[in-house]
Amino acid sequence: MSSSKIAATEYPISKVFSDDFVFTIPLYQRPYAWTTEQAGELLEDLITSLGDDQEKIDEINPYFLGSIVLIKGDKPDAQVVDGQQRLTTLTILLAALRMSFPKKDAYKLTKYLYQEENLCEENSNIYRLTLRERDAQFFKENIQDEGGISKINELITVKLSDSRKNLIQNAILFIERLQDFTEPQLLRFTQFIIKRCFLVVVSTPDIDSAYRIFSVLNNRGMDLSHADIFKAEIIGKIPLELQDNYSSKWEDLEEKVGRETFKSLFSHIRMIYSKVRPRESILKKFLKDVTPCPIQYPQKFIDKILIPFTDAFYDINNQAYQSIKWEEEINFVFKWLNRIDNSDWIPPAILYLAKNYQQPDVLLRFFVDLDRLASGLMIQRSNINERIQRYSELLHSIENGEDLYTSESPLQLKLQEKEHILKILNGDLYLMRKIRLYVLLRLDTALSEGEASYNFSNITVEHVLPQNPTSESMWVNSFPTEEDREKYVHRLGNLVLLSGSKNSLAGNYDFELKKQKYFTTKKGVSNFALTTQVIMEQEWTPEVINKRQTLLIDKLKELWCL
Repeated sequence: MSSSKIAATEYPISKVFSDDFVFTIPLYQRPYAWTTEQAGELLEDLITSLGDDQEKIDEINPYFLGSIVLIKGDKPDAQVVDGQQRLTTLTILLAALRMSFPKKDAYKLTKYLYQEENLCEENSNIYRLTLRERDAQFFKENIQDEGGISKINELITVKLSDSRKNLIQNAILFIERLQDFTEPQLLRFTQFIIKRCFLVVVSTPDIDSAYRIFSVLNNRGMDLSHADIFKAEIIGKIPLELQDNYSSKWEDLEEKVGRETFKSLFSHIRMIYSKVRPRESILKKFLKDVTPCPIQYPQKFIDKILIPFTDAFYDINNQAYQSIKWEEEINFVFKWLNRIDNSDWIPPAILYLAKNYQQPDVLLRFFVDLDRLASGLMIQRSNINERIQRYSELLHSIENGEDLYTSESPLQLKLQEKEHILKILNGDLYLMRKIRLYVLLRLDTALSEGEASYNFSNITVEHVLPQNPTSESMWVNSFPTEEDREKYVHRLGNLVLLSGSKNSLAGNYDFELKKQKYFTTKKGVSNFALTTQVIMEQEWTPEVINKRQTLLIDKLKELWCL
């Protein structure tokens, strides 16, 4: 075949799993990821498509399984660029079918799993599909080899990687579902899969062409993420003898932080280097923006950028920073940063932590101020363009080694920003739905000197003076006019935190009853320092709210250096 030739042909499963193809999953591909949800959906679709009537197999409407993309020349050897999930799942299904037949018939399905060894040679089976090196032998022994799948239940209690767990659970799902079939139904179903189920096989001998094809195909399988495509391109530029080592490094990082989190890391890395809001897809910009160029210097990119940035990202997300000094304090700040309602602060956090990992004194000072900046922008409801601009300036300052603690630094809140934040906090805070819970949780933690722990499934912000007290209640004695109530009801000094669901009618109780039945738990105490303060008051008047408002605002000023 010439390097420019692309072939696309529809094949039945009998042809796909034949001597014409020897599929291998390249080491840069992600692990097998289909769960019982995707595998079960495929199986039920196949069963439904076959139907219950006795129509001849050759006359049944064909079932289209989608497309797979291969790097393949004239020989059977074929690297799977796209289609790993379906090919692997179909192999599991064929193995489950083989196990479901009586032994006298089961062997007939083995040819779809591997070409049997030559009598004159040992261990010469040619497997139709070979998974990535980490899972290849496990897959052969427990799925493809005869007898292996019959012992699969023994692996249920064994600690396995996610990919191996998916292989085993999908096999068990298929075996149990096929037990509902009679032997004639099983035979008919098998014939349907082998003869009337089709894949379109798109092949090209060139990896670049293969990935261009992949990018425009809409497949049934789970999409490769941009992280998978970056991996393919970057690992593919590393000398062959080192590819396995660097592929393992990459996969270890992905496994450490989790697949979805790892995907988001590349957007943060792109921001660190481009420092502007993306106007094109990350696939177009990432490899151009990052320096050193991941394609030109793939090993350097992985060792000097991807590994330290992933480690930093992991520590920030999981409050997992380790040091003999300030470890607890730094992780405490990470916990609150992760409650910010946007992720725009993450790129400077990753960059600074990676650059200064061994300097806990420097880190604590920086992250306390970053927490204040991120909280301040959130309280002011700064829009995404304002946030990106600010964090972009901060990235420049970090890279250039500038003093981050002068009044002009982008890390520091400006005087007018402090005034704006205080105005919001001193206003009708309850009406600021996006920030009210966050502010009160920060305040509660400060009042409890960092000892508060919020592991409740539901935390709500509630009023002491009710929003709509009845005319017969005692509230109208202290707050006789609607104007009085409107002045105080939504202010910080009138707000408390409660855990769990509460009877909405109880919110209108008079003060004493409210303290006893609404603000306390069954044990007669409150989970929150803010609420405990209120319980200790003898009455609830405008003077009490004003005094409390001043004390709480002063505490927030202290917390955020306002």
